[in-house]
Amino acid sequence: MGLAKISTMVNRIRADRGADHTLLFDSGDTIQGTPLDYYYAKVEPITDTGRIHPMAKAMNAIGYDAVTLGNHEFNYGLPMLATWIKQMKAPVLGANAVSVKTGLPAYQLFIIKTMHVRGEKPIRVGVLGLTNPGVAIWDKANVEGRLQFLDLVATAKKWVPRIRKLGADVVLVTAHAGDSGLSSYGEDLPVENAAAMVAEEVPGIDAVLFGHAHNDVPQRFVTNKATGKQVLLTEPSKWGQRLSVVDFTLAKQRGKWTVTGKTSATLNTNTVAEDPKIVALMKEQHDKTVGYVNQVIAQSKESLSAAESPYKDTPILDYIQKVQTDLVGKAIAGTADASLPVLSIAAPFSRTAVFPAGPVSVRDMAGLYVYDNTLLGIKLTGSQIKDFLEYSAKYFNQVAPGAPIDLATLTNAGNTPDYNYDQLSGVHYDIDIAKPVGQRIVNLTYQGNPIPADQQFVVAINNYRQSGGGGFPHVTTAPVVYNAQVEIRQALIDYATATGSIDPADFAESNWKLVRDNVPVF
Repeated sequence: MGLAKISTMVNRIRADRGADHTLLFDSGDTIQGTPLDYYYAKVEPITDTGRIHPMAKAMNAIGYDAVTLGNHEFNYGLPMLATWIKQMKAPVLGANAVSVKTGLPAYQLFIIKTMHVRGEKPIRVGVLGLTNPGVAIWDKANVEGRLQFLDLVATAKKWVPRIRKLGADVVLVTAHAGDSGLSSYGEDLPVENAAAMVAEEVPGIDAVLFGHAHNDVPQRFVTNKATGKQVLLTEPSKWGQRLSVVDFTLAKQRGKWTVTGKTSATLNTNTVAEDPKIVALMKEQHDKTVGYVNQVIAQSKESLSAAESPYKDTPILDYIQKVQTDLVGKAIAGTADASLPVLSIAAPFSRTAVFPAGPVSVRDMAGLYVYDNTLLGIKLTGSQIKDFLEYSAKYFNQVAPGAPIDLATLTNAGNTPDYNYDQLSGVHYDIDIAKPVGQRIVNLTYQGNPIPADQQFVVAINNYRQSGGGGFPHVTTAPVVYNAQVEIRQALIDYATATGSIDPADFAESNWKLVRDNVPVF
């Protein structure tokens, strides 16, 4: 996977179709999500060093025609994003991101590319870029009061006709939004995964290249409600695993170019070799990052795996809970909330994460905590914690007592991702998967006693969840008692470095389990 393989495949497409008949786009989430991105945002930030961001360097060398902003482009703050945009040779698009102060677009709206045809009038291709409204929640700390993120459909309805009036023969929308029509948050913001809605509701679009959902969608056709025309959609998975190839066939009709056919496919980049030009270009920054992630930070007493974390209380997730609880507990010491119990939430971000017995590296810790979340402390009551846990427990499919347990279908009910299944430490509870959603949390206790509805707790929570990611109840309005912008992954690394040892005896506690009629499932 990755851009070096993408480059090889792009070179082949350009050679086959003709470089002058080929355009290359990306639909976002480019500068966050890997140790390489993290290193040049936090360890040696390009905003301090003035160096070219490795992703800008690679994408410039490959020759992108435009790049759309994804939600993760905002994770490291607006100055970092602005620096990367300046370094990019390709226009960076985000038509629905507007300034709160002026109401004007904060980023470039669209481009129109001219494709020359020998002996004929040129073909003009308009490309509109749309980013995700969820940025307002997920990166609230970075964008609140500065940027507003408008509805994708409304924005496309405004700009697509203008692109057509400027002479575009073909219109492509590149959107950082899935195609399900659903949102991971409530109804306060525009729809998160609106790519297919844009195709259905906005006349004049020929195709939509979309990202965000991480699915492999080789080709999907959606009928536009106003025109009855078929709009092509495609999504090339994630991490450079796939390259979407969209082919348009055009013909002259009444002196104008018209799209008469369109197809798409996603090509597997694992079938080609890396482009040696990109490998050489990235070698120094790549090697520096590899050296960083291979640093040994602690010794683990035994091998700890996250494979069973979605349905069992595992020590490796308890390690996250321990670090978060200690940080928040120390932070509120000496405050008015010092006497309150400190709980912690963590989710199984990765089923493949492992701490090996023996040396544990930065890489191992990054494999466990794959997101650049920061830590907060909020206050919740006993009844609110019960609501929170009930909401989290919708992650499990209902299984009758005595029915066989199929691990393949036990979790991810309603397409709930693993990262939206929160486990709570500091209290004890059972999840009765034989019961319907909303009635599953049983035997909820603190220090062996039932929890009064009005008892107050401080809960260590990540910024994604606290800002509304996943739509959990109560957390967005709960009082915040700690927010020092500490990155959780770095806190885990610092804790391991300070102690030098990872011993389950120091932190593992089995405080929740799945049951059916009080009979443990495992």
